Amino acid sequence: MTDHWTETVDLNGNPFFVQHWGRKDAPKILMLHGFPEYSGAFADLAPLLGERFHCIAPDQRGYGQSWRPADVEQYKTALLVSDMAALIGDEPVILLGHDWGASVAYALAIGRPELVSKLIILNGVHPAPFQRELAKGGPQTDASQYIHFLRRDGSEDILAANDFAKLMSLFSAHMDMDWLQGDTLAAYKAAWRDASGLRGMVNWYRASPLKLGHSGEAIDDALVFDPARLQVRCPHLLVWGMADTALMPASTEGLEDYAPDLTRVTIEDADHWLMHQKPREVADAILNWL
Repeated sequence: MTDHWTETVDLNGNPFFVQHWGRKDAPKILMLHGFPEYSGAFADLAPLLGERFHCIAPDQRGYGQSWRPADVEQYKTALLVSDMAALIGDEPVILLGHDWGASVAYALAIGRPELVSKLIILNGVHPAPFQRELAKGGPQTDASQYIHFLRRDGSEDILAANDFAKLMSLFSAHMDMDWLQGDTLAAYKAAWRDASGLRGMVNWYRASPLKLGHSGEAIDDALVFDPARLQVRCPHLLVWGMADTALMPASTEGLEDYAPDLTRVTIEDADHWLMHQKPREVADAILNWL
């Protein structure tokens, strides 16, 4: 059995809930969850890595039992990064991110490279290739139309209604959700709590500068990124569940331009929720690479 413990820590003056798996004296892997998850997203994966590593998974700002400011301005990327930089401290860590957690992980690897020794991304996207695909009006634009809904005022009330019925349907769009039931589902609903609990989570979308048009609509005023300024200089592993319907594989095309030391691993029979569906395969990909 891998050791597991939890704590609440102060980061930049605010309380954050953190889960730990593994050995305190082992090399650290900081694991960043996405939407609409929480630190428990890694409950299947972290024990498999915890035999060799100290896995650290916080509820990020706006999520679970951590600090949940209501103001959209409190969810700008620089602030999300500052939380995790404070959690890391002075010694660099192996950094793992999924979904929105990947956005924070990329921002840390790019902007605070001294804090990240290696970068692992599970079905998450670097901002530059992702914005390129969002602007095209093609498959990624179509797949991301839910962002318009989430950015609307009051979307959290709709998501929370009828015991989170809308949130559950958004979560499971054309993907395998067999893992989300029983105690796991109950723990997720406890982390979501209610509409005010969802507001912080949804604010990540409202605060994001990413632009997209409507379905089939290309836009020409999208953010343009300079590859020279968005380099991931540490070794980088991308593990991709090929059946993902939220993030298209095209959104990772050209990633080598931004991450010259990139290794790609694909998992055919998994989708966006790969660390729940195939935790052993994901863990083996990570352990073999490390």
